Amino acid sequence: MQLLKNIKVDWLSKRKIFYILSTSLFLIGMINVIFRGFHFGIDFKGGTEIVLQYDKPIQISKVRDIVEKVGLGNLEVKTFGGETGVLLRTDLQNLPPTIFPKVVANINKEIDLLYPGLPKKIVDSTVSSVTYELPNHDTTTTLVTKLFNAGYQAGKVSESIDNKQMVVNVGISEWIKENLRGKLAGNNFKIVKEDHVGPKIGKELKEDAMIAIFFSLVAILVYLAFRFKFIFALGAVLALFHDVMITLGLYAVLYGVIPGLNLEIDLTVVAAFLTLVGYSVNDTVIVFDRVRENLKIHKTMPLIDVLNMSVNRTMSRTLLTGGTTLLTTFVLLIFGGEVLRPFAFTLFFGIIIGTYSSIFVASPLVLEYATKKKKKIKF
Repeated sequence: MQLLKNIKVDWLSKRKIFYILSTSLFLIGMINVIFRGFHFGIDFKGGTEIVLQYDKPIQISKVRDIVEKVGLGNLEVKTFGGETGVLLRTDLQNLPPTIFPKVVANINKEIDLLYPGLPKKIVDSTVSSVTYELPNHDTTTTLVTKLFNAGYQAGKVSESIDNKQMVVNVGISEWIKENLRGKLAGNNFKIVKEDHVGPKIGKELKEDAMIAIFFSLVAILVYLAFRFKFIFALGAVLALFHDVMITLGLYAVLYGVIPGLNLEIDLTVVAAFLTLVGYSVNDTVIVFDRVRENLKIHKTMPLIDVLNMSVNRTMSRTLLTGGTTLLTTFVLLIFGGEVLRPFAFTLFFGIIIGTYSSIFVASPLVLEYATKKKKKIKF
């Protein structure tokens, strides 16, 4: 199937217009990056992320009103995967010292409710857990089971038959759960995920992500230098750099401007960018393969004509493959929910920019090099 047959568009003669367009998009993105910056997820900045799953659809505004009063500072609340899911994010890894005793008091109250009159003693307490000593092993086992069924993260300190100690996690999720329990009548919930990332780990992940993207570009440069010529490899890598930076700039430009596109950068987005790099370079390689074939066939034809011919002959393939991928990512962007939206956003706009750069960045750079150096490119 071919969408466009025997087209003869002089793409390369218009390259200066697209140089201006690319430079403008790049500068707009970088200005926003410098002055507005990025918004990172907890993968990179550290914090706690909790996912709640309700039995029935909920109004996110009601949940937001409740959790704003729990004393955890700037707590972000959004829908997660549908009308019954809630995503809660905070920069905190542990409960504030003022709230910790309240959570412990709630645990004591729950123990007294489940096991009235039970003698107990707190033998250890940290920022994230409290350890109790109980009369005997059987009582400890029974109480651990009851607390766990009641929704607390309780467990035995040891599995030995003489163990009398029980540890209960005292985390942010417990405090949120305590504040939300029973607030939405007839609509119970459970915590399906709780992730903690320390600031040191977040910094390391951010550095590793940058290194991964950098070395992927270097590997592509080396591979294309062997497969084609160095100027082709350089043109392809500069086009990839162009794609990544402009797409990245969109995160800074659109945040807070368009509802639903207040996207944070996390490890999922890094995976999307690496996917984009692979997809975009494949597009460029298709064009360069055709350039190499045409240079061998039309040895006396001017390079600009060879490049135009190659782009025109691959245009149908570019539109078909790019169009089908765009359709898929567009569906994910609209209906994929909060979790998949950053990934779909990166691929959707990245593919558009990558297709554009294969025609108006990579190929023109090869032409500029050959023109300025007055060299005839041969294979």
